[in-house]
Amino acid sequence: TVTEYDKMKTDTQTAWQEAYRACRLCPRNCGANRLQGQHGICGTDSEMRIARAALHFWEEPCISGEAGSGAVFFCGCSLHCRYCQNAEISGGRHGIAVSVEELKETLLHLAGQGANNINLVTAGQYTPSVVRALEMGRAEGLCIPVVWNSSGYEKPETLRMLDGLVDVYLPDFKYPDGRVAAEYSAAPDYPERAKEAISEMFRQTGPVVYDEKGLLKKGVLVRHLLLPGHVRQAKDAVAYLLKTYGNSVSLSLMSKYTPVQRVKNDPLLGRRVTKREYERLLDYALELGMENGYLQEGEAAKESFIPSFNGEGVIKQ
Repeated sequence: TVTEYDKMKTDTQTAWQEAYRACRLCPRNCGANRLQGQHGICGTDSEMRIARAALHFWEEPCISGEAGSGAVFFCGCSLHCRYCQNAEISGGRHGIAVSVEELKETLLHLAGQGANNINLVTAGQYTPSVVRALEMGRAEGLCIPVVWNSSGYEKPETLRMLDGLVDVYLPDFKYPDGRVAAEYSAAPDYPERAKEAISEMFRQTGPVVYDEKGLLKKGVLVRHLLLPGHVRQAKDAVAYLLKTYGNSVSLSLMSKYTPVQRVKNDPLLGRRVTKREYERLLDYALELGMENGYLQEGEAAKESFIPSFNGEGVIKQ
């Protein structure tokens, strides 16, 4: 079925901007008139804001490689997890305002720096604008893979706007349990929405494909961040993904959870993941037959791995 979002992909500038009026881009369906400056639950209006655009070396090896990933960190987020490490920008009011043209120039500049790929981090709230920038960039020679790096809390009809423009999807699958999703992200529907989103991502890309350097050229790489005291939930997430997709998708099982100040007193979120907790998850994943995946060393759980959101690399004309 052709939806209004599908039509916007090839429609005029005025038409795609209409997606921001009574906004329904994400599962929150808040209906904010972002064209008129109203902020949605994502914390943003229709003006794109970027906090950083630079080579990034802290992703999975198949994303960062040796040259680095051209990561563009967008401001705003529809999920607002209690333990978010990027809360500085997820509220939406930080960063530098850019036009579609300026975003396009920023992407081309990253490609010119030798980036392995363009890595769009939490860009869902600006999907129509990003689509325009990618189309313009492709027309001007942007030919490296495009990575869509997201929370997984997305709508398939919005993701369809990206069909043919995104090569690699890098979603989280945070919660297979709606009760945990409600407690930590006020999103009891997260499991259903994330499953739908990952299914659409896989439909677009098919199984993972790597190049001769081991870089991911096409496919879906699903991340799960192990939370302290939630090994059972993590196992359920891995079991669902392997049962549904086998090794056609890649998994990244992360141990890097770092408590932020606002959850320091929480009995679970206030501590880091133990070595034993993470080993239990890895053992379970291997028992289920995971062959295509990534793990993290304990040293990854450091605040120093959170980048500086100082506007580096954002091009203003």
